[in-house]
Amino acid sequence: MARWRNAAAIALVLFLLPCSARPAAAQGRGRRGGGPPTLGLEGGTLDIDTPDFDLKLVKSSQTIAALAPKGAVGYNNAPFDFTPADQLQARAANGFNHLGDITFRIRTGDGGAWVSYSTATARKPVTALPAEGKTLAAADLSPTLPDDCPLHITRSWLLDSTGRLVLHFDIKNTSANAITIGALGIPVIFNNILTGRSLEQAHGICSFFDPYVGQDGGYLQVTRLSGSGPALLVTPETGTKTPFEAYRKLADNTPTSQTFEGAFEWMVHSQAYAENEWRSAQPWNPATSETLQAGATTSHGLRFLVAPQIRDIDNTLAINNRPVAVGVPGYILPMDLDARLFLRTSGRKVVATESDPPGSLAIAPADPTKTGWLSYAVAGKTWGRSRLTITYDDGSKQSVHYYVTKPAAQAVADLGNFLFTKQWFVDDNDPFHRSPSVMSFDRGKNQIITQDSRVWIAGLGDEGGCSWLTAAMKEFVQPKKDEVDKFAQFVDKVLWGQLQVSNGAAMYAVRKSLFYYDPQNLPGFQYDTTVRWGPGFPSWNRQGAYATDRGYDYPHVVAAYWAMYRLARDNPGLVTAQTWQWYLDHAYQTTRYLTAGGRNSPGYTELGLMEGDIFVYLLKDLQREGWIDQAATIQAAMKRRADRWNTQAFPFGSEMAWDSTGQEEVYAWTNYFGYESKAEVSLDSILGYMPTIPHWGYNGNARRYWDFQYGGAPGGGIERQLHHYGSSINAIPVLSQYRQHPDDFYLLRIGYGGAMASLSNIDQDGFASAAFHSFPQTLKWDAYSGDYGPNFFGHAADAATYVVNHPDFGWIAFGGNIRVDGDVVKVQPLDAMRRRIYVASLGLYVTLDAGTFDAVEINTATHAVRLVLSAAGQFTPEVRLVIEQPAKIAGIGTFAPLENYKLERGAYVIPLGAQQTSVELTIK
Repeated sequence: MARWRNAAAIALVLFLLPCSARPAAAQGRGRRGGGPPTLGLEGGTLDIDTPDFDLKLVKSSQTIAALAPKGAVGYNNAPFDFTPADQLQARAANGFNHLGDITFRIRTGDGGAWVSYSTATARKPVTALPAEGKTLAAADLSPTLPDDCPLHITRSWLLDSTGRLVLHFDIKNTSANAITIGALGIPVIFNNILTGRSLEQAHGICSFFDPYVGQDGGYLQVTRLSGSGPALLVTPETGTKTPFEAYRKLADNTPTSQTFEGAFEWMVHSQAYAENEWRSAQPWNPATSETLQAGATTSHGLRFLVAPQIRDIDNTLAINNRPVAVGVPGYILPMDLDARLFLRTSGRKVVATESDPPGSLAIAPADPTKTGWLSYAVAGKTWGRSRLTITYDDGSKQSVHYYVTKPAAQAVADLGNFLFTKQWFVDDNDPFHRSPSVMSFDRGKNQIITQDSRVWIAGLGDEGGCSWLTAAMKEFVQPKKDEVDKFAQFVDKVLWGQLQVSNGAAMYAVRKSLFYYDPQNLPGFQYDTTVRWGPGFPSWNRQGAYATDRGYDYPHVVAAYWAMYRLARDNPGLVTAQTWQWYLDHAYQTTRYLTAGGRNSPGYTELGLMEGDIFVYLLKDLQREGWIDQAATIQAAMKRRADRWNTQAFPFGSEMAWDSTGQEEVYAWTNYFGYESKAEVSLDSILGYMPTIPHWGYNGNARRYWDFQYGGAPGGGIERQLHHYGSSINAIPVLSQYRQHPDDFYLLRIGYGGAMASLSNIDQDGFASAAFHSFPQTLKWDAYSGDYGPNFFGHAADAATYVVNHPDFGWIAFGGNIRVDGDVVKVQPLDAMRRRIYVASLGLYVTLDAGTFDAVEINTATHAVRLVLSAAGQFTPEVRLVIEQPAKIAGIGTFAPLENYKLERGAYVIPLGAQQTSVELTIK
């Protein structure tokens, strides 16, 4: 989330201004079409009462003016509306899409150029048709289409046999020739316009929407920013063939920005785009078209369902006869993991399953569950994207999208090797003092990024330049002696004394970048003349780069010191450059400097900082070490911040106008200090932008859509980023909440999806990309390592194996392979770390400070737990076992080792031998 302070301040000011005080362009009110509004608002609306919604249609266009779910309350207790009804006047001109519009590309026969049409291009009043029975309103759309359009389209708003609202189109070929429909899109316009709203207004008014491009089984879910109250589900109309084939951003007149992601459409057919704009991309689903013979008619439509809460989405789909898929542990699938796929088919029979590429997945039927879910064993065979297509006996198809990775431990080992070879920068003559270090990498050119107009990327600063944070957390997860030694060199020669001030009044302050653009002060350096220095980005000079005012840069540094402290403390002999006390003290002093207050203190400390959980880990370690004064200082500083957040309705401000990064630390400290209601508000906000969907890219994906501009390869813009660092850092609070409430399986699903996200970014050689481009013309990983550092921090914080006895699915494991043998449940941990295990039915969380678990066995009759520890290693002659019970389970007492082990720093010291060591835990 690379930023510059002045621009950020401007963005925040613009965001907080009321609409009437803001420039038209900033409000999204520019009109490409020019002239007065043409939607026909002066003619009023049709007000319609349906079982689920208070519906308003603009009389002139019969597009939606309001879609308010019954009983839902929004900002200032006004009725909540899923559509941008309050922006209707501003969006009335030609070129603005509304719910009820349609777009298509057609050609005569099978050849010739595709011709594009849209009912939003040049509006005229549509011709109202008689509406009776279940039909609420109907119209002939011919007036709003060109005279040469050979398709006659009528649109109906109706209630189906169950009382659900439906948008229905009948499309007739009125020409004498066959017409091929190569693209057919239905704009799905909901209120994601954050512009001009305070955070409280945005959380009360706005929604986000996430696509499940699952073909006939697909749907769009629309969730409120607050994460509370009803969610909207858009599904194919029953009885029509309206697959969710692709998802396309529309050229809507509202300009995209950090406060407006854009307008999108549900694509039924996409061949005309696949042959042209998207020809270089690998689509989510096969591109299709439809040929209409002369006089023939086809029908397509969307159905609108209301789920009472976000957690009720799957159940709402099932109740409404939609297929439901639940993947365990999700849809990012390491090759050594035995995954499961559960299907609730609503009476349909599965007649075929097929993976593409062929053989990329092995799928085999398993025993159905006792509650009627179909069950399949799934294993990843070929690295990369894989689409599983399920064909049902009614001819419908559902696609479930997987991403197959190397085994988690191997992927992380590859990552470390790439970081400390390909990304390892050594140049004793570097004038910016970046050597030796792990630097940002350009996969497109296969070289280290030594110059970029966004100077932080080449300057080890911000998020976009902190590949060294990835390296620090990789060693914490999976230490390797030669890599640790290299990282220690970076700490001693670059981090301390260059990136971080090492003397004077500003000692422990963190600079924003070591690289800068300052030809006058560095006349002997040859700057790359192919780079556009400024004006699009502020290419800081030395003074600007060396500023220490950005609070977001400090957690990265604390995490690096903390990781080295833990490695030195828990792995004797592994770290030799400094003592563990030195690293712990530097982590403390950096945090103290950040939070001390005063005129020259870094900015943004009043906000939640990404990776803010590092401060919780630091505080707990200070307490474990008996550093009482230091712990008290940190706790008091964090309490002041939490006290402030506890007074705010939505304390998720950022250097950007809206963000998905502050919630992580806000949750951490409000949960720590017992501000339960504020922690719940934080968690609900995460649920609003972090869905569970049968698609590897969207499942557990926290919404991010602007950071390609700041940390990605040149040319990036506003585009939904799949598995940017928001996924893994938002998983931290979600999984923490799940460990406290193990009956909330929804939290585990989205949390583990986010936790696994950062594995998908790692390619077969170990390069880790900033994020995946979601637009259908791209659909590939970004070439820059960018701001992956916080992403892998999240993975390091999240990595664990979760063992669950689910009421529908039985015994399952997230992050390991499971086998049930009578009363004994045996689990082999296969997450990247293998140092954390949570047994949900017991509320038991066991962690190791070093070493690894080889297995865990749970006796379901006695509740005894047997932990199998790996043999001793060169730097792990013993390990420390921490036992926590974050959830209080009825009938479950306090766990402790059966054998008497020494207790040190709140952990049991377990000596290791040349073979595995077993530790028996029983309830005392």
